Amino acid sequence: MEQIRVMVVDDSVVVRKIVTDVLSEDPMITVVGTAPNGRLAVAKLEQLKPDLVTMDIEMPEMNGIEAVRAIRSRAGGQAYSRVPIIMFSTLTERGASATLDALSAGANEYVTKPANVGSVAQSMESVRQQLIPKIKALTGRPQTSGPAAAPVASPVAVRPPVARTRAPREPAVLVIGSSTGGPEALTKVLPLLPASLPVPVLLVQHMPPVFTRQFAQRLDRLCPLTVVEATDGSPLVPGTVHIAPGDFHLTVGTSGANKRTALNQAPPENFCRPAVDVLFRSAVAAFDGAVLGVVLTGMGSDGRIGAGQIRDAGGTVVAQDQATSVVWGMPGAVAQAGFADEVLPLDRIAEAIVRLLPTPRPAASFAAARAAAPMGGRR
Repeated sequence: MEQIRVMVVDDSVVVRKIVTDVLSEDPMITVVGTAPNGRLAVAKLEQLKPDLVTMDIEMPEMNGIEAVRAIRSRAGGQAYSRVPIIMFSTLTERGASATLDALSAGANEYVTKPANVGSVAQSMESVRQQLIPKIKALTGRPQTSGPAAAPVASPVAVRPPVARTRAPREPAVLVIGSSTGGPEALTKVLPLLPASLPVPVLLVQHMPPVFTRQFAQRLDRLCPLTVVEATDGSPLVPGTVHIAPGDFHLTVGTSGANKRTALNQAPPENFCRPAVDVLFRSAVAAFDGAVLGVVLTGMGSDGRIGAGQIRDAGGTVVAQDQATSVVWGMPGAVAQAGFADEVLPLDRIAEAIVRLLPTPRPAASFAAARAAAPMGGRR
């Protein structure tokens, strides 16, 4: 198997060396070149022919966001206009905002820069653990362990849904899980859902603290629905989306007939906190299986076990298809296990959600929502 060709873009000589040294240790990866700013990175694309680019955000002459836009807008769909790009970010409000801007501009994923870790060795280990699995996932190379284990590169036949052991139930809650590519996917699904959605929504997007709060605020500006970062003890009401905060599992707490959000820092599952499986399992228990689960693009297999539990309890599961997923890890694991009732392209997910929930809206109303969505949400 050919090595993965990576170009490292960062204005810091120290960071370039750390990233280059870490990547060069992996026999599947070769660093074909570096650049100190976005302008030179764009100029070097055709010459270096990388399979993937790591991109800093704050750089002189052309920053990372501008570079992503320049690469994605190359006239005529030139070679390397779709090269996977992983952003390097900081765990700050400014860093989170800039990273979300970069993802909106067309970046595929991000990693956080090591901060206050104490030594070069610790910095290298932080980069190693975050970056290498994502490089392999985005380039479709196999993994044997870790959060990006066994991504699927070539087209795979979808397994028919396994036989149900319990009659389907009308959903009383919508739960969504996503990871790599999820921020962009969610901005194409949630704005098409009506404010009159008849059930509450709980969502796990694999993101660190600070990022989830800013992401919720951005989605809230785009959507007819109300979108918030989940807090402990909030009542679950129709038309509100609760996004799991970074580093906290999101579950459903029950007090009599009342359902509320509940947060905890129990151990990670599937290398993740928040974890999709934790949310799905909790929703099944709280709503006695009356659950609609949606699994969108993401690396790894988080959500597979929970999707199986949803179907076993009488719920319904929808998974994003391989062709429209940035990484067909999570939805692929669900589909290949036979836990998906429907496997759909991204542009059909919102319509399926509306159709599968109680009292679906007329088709004409959904078409109107689709037409209006690019103009923004309720604000």
